[in-house]
Amino acid sequence: MKILVINAGSSSLKYQLIDMQTEKALLKGVCERIGMEGGTLTQKNGGGKELVISQDMKDHTASIELVLKAMVDRDYGAIISTAEISAVGHRVLHSGEDFKSSVLIDEDVIRICEKNAELGPLHMPGNIACIKSCREVMPEVPMVAVFDTTFHSTMPPKAFMYGIPYAVYKEHKVRKYGFHGTSHKFVSEETVKLLGKKDSRIIVCHLGNGSSISAVKDGKCVDTSMGFTPLEGLVMGTRSGDIDPAAVEFMRKKLGLSAEDMVQYLNKKCGMKGVSGLDSDMRYLEKAIHEGDEKAKLAVDVAAYRIKKYIGSYAAVLGGVDAIVFTGGIGEHSGYMRNLVMTDMEYLGVDFDFEKSDTRLPDGVVELSKPDSKVKVYVLPTNEELSIARETKAIAL
Repeated sequence: MKILVINAGSSSLKYQLIDMQTEKALLKGVCERIGMEGGTLTQKNGGGKELVISQDMKDHTASIELVLKAMVDRDYGAIISTAEISAVGHRVLHSGEDFKSSVLIDEDVIRICEKNAELGPLHMPGNIACIKSCREVMPEVPMVAVFDTTFHSTMPPKAFMYGIPYAVYKEHKVRKYGFHGTSHKFVSEETVKLLGKKDSRIIVCHLGNGSSISAVKDGKCVDTSMGFTPLEGLVMGTRSGDIDPAAVEFMRKKLGLSAEDMVQYLNKKCGMKGVSGLDSDMRYLEKAIHEGDEKAKLAVDVAAYRIKKYIGSYAAVLGGVDAIVFTGGIGEHSGYMRNLVMTDMEYLGVDFDFEKSDTRLPDGVVELSKPDSKVKVYVLPTNEELSIARETKAIAL
C-alpha cells in the first residue's frame, strides 16, 4: 500500500511517496516555480538517485502530471505504474470551524475549503488548486484533506477566544486556530508511546524558522501558541510573535507603511532576524554569538525567554507536565537554544542533562532528562508527511 503525500503552495509542490507497510518514504520531491518560467522538478528516490527536470509547468495540473511521470521513471522512480498509488493525502492549511478532523475529499469539501480561503489567503488557493488538479489527473484515486489546524480543534472556548465582542467572533470567525498541527499530532502521539500511558501531560515545542508550542492533555490539544494566523506566539525566525497591537499601529505610522505592509513587516522583517540585524538562521546566529556579537545573543535570548514563558504557562494549564519535547530544525539541532530554554526549570521537576544536550545528538529520539527526572525531556524528530499518510490511510482505505 503506497500513499502519495502532497504539500502544495501557490507556486511550489512538495511530495513524498510512502510505503505504509514500512512507513518509509520511497521517494521525495519538489516542483518549483509553478506558473512561471524556469520551472524545475527535483526528486530523490530511496536509493539516493536524484532526478532533475527543467520544464515549465503552467499550472498545478501540469506539475502533477510531471510528478507522476517522475515517480515511474525507470532509473530514478520508485514504482512501475501510478496504479500502485492507493490514495493521496493533501496537506491543507485551514479547516476554519467546519472540520474537526481529516476528511475524504468530495465537491462539498472543496466548496467549504474555498469558503475558508480568506482565512489563509497565501496558502489556501494553492492547496485547493492542487486538489482539483489531482482529482482531474487521478479521478479514481481516493483523496484526503489533512488540515494544519484540526489537531488544535479540541481547544476549549476559554483557550481559543480573544477578548473581542462575541458577535465579531461568530460572524467573522476571528479566534485562535493554531498551526503546525500535523507536527504537534505526530510528536505528541509518539511521546505518549514513550511514556507508556495515555493519561499524559505533554508540552510540544516545534522550533524552526516558524515556531509554535502546544499543550496536549491525554492526547488532545488544550492550547497552542499560534493564533488566528501563524504570526501570534513565539519570537520566530522573521516573525515578531506576541506584540501589543497599539505598538503595531504606532510603528506603522512611524515607518509610513500601509496596514497590509505592516503585517508583512511583522512576518518577514522581525523576529530573531529583526533583533539581531543579521539573519534568521539559528546556525548563523550561534556562530555570531561565539564571535561576540551582542545583538545576535540578544535575539536568541529573547526567543528562548518567550519559549520558557510559554512552557511555564502551559504547565499551569495542564496542572503539571510529564514530558517536554523538542522538535523542528532548531528544536532538534540547537543544543544552545535547548539549554537556554531549560535553564532554571528544576521547579517543574526537570533534571536536565545540559552536557548531553550540547553535544551532537544521534538521529532519532533522544532523552535529555536524567534517569531520576520527574519530567521527561526528549528530542523527537517530527515527520509531518508520515502523519498525513497515516491519516489518509485511516480515512480512505
